Amino acid sequence: MPFMNRQNLLLCLGGDARTLPLWNPNFLLRWAPIVLCGVLSFSFAPRTGAEELVKLHGVTDEAIRTVLADGSGISGPGKPVVGDGWRGTRSGRTLFGPITDSLRPELASAKVVTDGKIPRIKPIWDVHMRDAVIILGGDGNYYMTGSTGDNVWKHNTGIELYRSADLQKWDYMGVVWSIEKDGGWEKTWSGYHRKPDPIRAVWAPEIHYIHKNYYICLSMANMGCSILKSTTGKPEGPYIHATSREEPLIGGIDPTLFEDDDGAVYFSKAGGQQLVRMKDDLSGFAEKPRSIQVLDPDIDPALHHRSCKSRNYKDLGFEGVTMFKANGKYYLAGTDLYQGCYTMCVGIADNIYGPYRLRHPSALCNGGTGFFRAKDGSWYSCFFGGDANAPWRERPGIIRMEFDSEGRVMVAKTQPDFILVK
Repeated sequence: MPFMNRQNLLLCLGGDARTLPLWNPNFLLRWAPIVLCGVLSFSFAPRTGAEELVKLHGVTDEAIRTVLADGSGISGPGKPVVGDGWRGTRSGRTLFGPITDSLRPELASAKVVTDGKIPRIKPIWDVHMRDAVIILGGDGNYYMTGSTGDNVWKHNTGIELYRSADLQKWDYMGVVWSIEKDGGWEKTWSGYHRKPDPIRAVWAPEIHYIHKNYYICLSMANMGCSILKSTTGKPEGPYIHATSREEPLIGGIDPTLFEDDDGAVYFSKAGGQQLVRMKDDLSGFAEKPRSIQVLDPDIDPALHHRSCKSRNYKDLGFEGVTMFKANGKYYLAGTDLYQGCYTMCVGIADNIYGPYRLRHPSALCNGGTGFFRAKDGSWYSCFFGGDANAPWRERPGIIRMEFDSEGRVMVAKTQPDFILVK
């Protein structure tokens, strides 16, 4: 845990506190890989069993009941945004206690807007959500997932799904996958940061339309990653495990999937330090993971999270990976603290395995999300406000993006009216 001065407190509230690992030596030795302050390591070593993991962390039934009684595990339908939607932040208690009115302005200063770094945007829907991801589904509708519930640093119910025909009005499709009802190994409670404080929450679930079906990749706090698949071909499911129900596909957090033009599907997690092709049915890995090389890396410490120092700042980011393809080029992005902003930093390659070049920020404060192509061909980045420089906190938003002459992903000069504060 870093020294908890005011700056580090705000950074942790901004989204990077969750990357701190469990330091139990048995966990480190037996359940690999894990994210160790952002260091990604793929491994196929044996994993600790659920019951043993609970014992290692000292989690008690009484402590679990206390957590479940503290706030809702769902965010619910949400509603249209009233006014500019600014200053919104997580409701209820946080990891560090209740949020006071006096603290709210510091948690969302809108500095990136007042400094002219991003447009004067507002959320697209008033619902509590981190890690917002939007896709265009096979039926022509947009679908959105994210980390939901009153306090994802303690617990949530599962995966909530939202649908829209126009990115403006969102219909609530409910909890499409419940940890308790549908989970396997995910039902296990773990201790938060080697303490006996229970946590069981889905982090950064992403819905994907792959092979003409819907899949959701997810991570459980401190525990590992899974992939789910719809049994009906519909986005609302029901969903079952594509990967093992008994153990994680792999440790770590923030998984993502990408389907290439030839139908091959690739998996990455954390900050995108490695990439691996999946089996055709997405039940596991089809090959050994390959390390990603970043050419001409940006080694200024001010443009990275502190954990990147262990890799000599030669990576794209430390968590929140995403991937897409545009104009014949592959784009791999990792979330980093770029000038103090929780931001998707992007690399470009001609080959899916790289090397990736031209590391650059996309839209400041858009970290932990993804990119998608809209019905009209425009590209967008999602946004949720993951740090104190953002105009709001933990509400879904979007920003239109464009590509410069060298292929960099940049904030577009013009934005749709419905996302702008008038």
